[in-house]
Amino acid sequence: MRLRPRHILTGLSVAILIVAILSLLAVRQLVMAQRPPVPAAQTGGERYGLSTVGLSYPFAAAIAKGFTEAARRAGATAVVLDAKGDVQKQANDIDDLIAQQARGIAIMPIDSVVAQGWVDRIARHAIPVASVAALIGDPRKRSVQDVYPGLTALVSQDEVLAGTAAGQLAARLLPPGKTARIAIVEGAAGYPEVEQRARGFRQTLDTAHVPYRIVASQPGNWSSEGGEAACQNILTAQPQVDLFFSEADDMVIGCARAVRAAGSSARLIGVGGSRLAIASIKAGAVDGTVCFKPEALGALAFDALHRAARGERRKDRFLTYPIPAVTQANVEACVGQW
Repeated sequence: MRLRPRHILTGLSVAILIVAILSLLAVRQLVMAQRPPVPAAQTGGERYGLSTVGLSYPFAAAIAKGFTEAARRAGATAVVLDAKGDVQKQANDIDDLIAQQARGIAIMPIDSVVAQGWVDRIARHAIPVASVAALIGDPRKRSVQDVYPGLTALVSQDEVLAGTAAGQLAARLLPPGKTARIAIVEGAAGYPEVEQRARGFRQTLDTAHVPYRIVASQPGNWSSEGGEAACQNILTAQPQVDLFFSEADDMVIGCARAVRAAGSSARLIGVGGSRLAIASIKAGAVDGTVCFKPEALGALAFDALHRAARGERRKDRFLTYPIPAVTQANVEACVGQW
């Protein structure tokens, strides 16, 4: 067996190593400072639970922040449980919140069809329950404003309208006088907004009589890395793509890297209004997005549960807010919350 030679660190190499470590720590601190803080459970007051898809997703973390801050203002305790993208863990988390006798439970469901059973179970315990950022039920059979029985409230953007807004942007950006080639970068399987955003996008282009063809559709799994990989694959097979519609801003950021690396002139549209997407629109790296406010969603969800726990009933169980489409021309209208 051949032994590897040992390397002796000189004073210069030690200094270089120290500088490199300090640089990495500085970069990590900068990145962490720009992300919304992950909310922790508070102490004191009535307990309200939030079961989130995963706090590693900035959008979900922003919802949790809004929920937590609203609970703090009301003098209540926010218990935020992280499902880490695992359906079974989310089911267990909800059982834990029921066992803790939470005064209200908000769910950001990983799987909207499976979540029907969770809502039914919570309702049997007479605990107010709200769905956040996604409907409960099959999105192909239930419209977003058709709130699932048993829910105190559905607090969400209208995801079909989000796709509609993205489609309106696309109609203005696509090259005239030709059948445009469009690629869609989807989220992860099981999430209702995947189908809803794509449906609104296609319906809008059809209504506007825009000549187009969907040449590719691949999942980007809600992440920048996934979006970059999906767009790389699509550009390899379809180098003449005119426009990428990414169903979330994290994915459009990754897609922008792939487009630049390939030397493509494809236009880029996202959904979400993230801080990074807004900065990219200002810099000209992304063409547009649809502005969401996840912290507002979290606050609305807590308020709905808090009111229900006190016997107040809303006539309208679908709670939402305006979601404008923005480009470089009106980007100041969107203040990123994640």
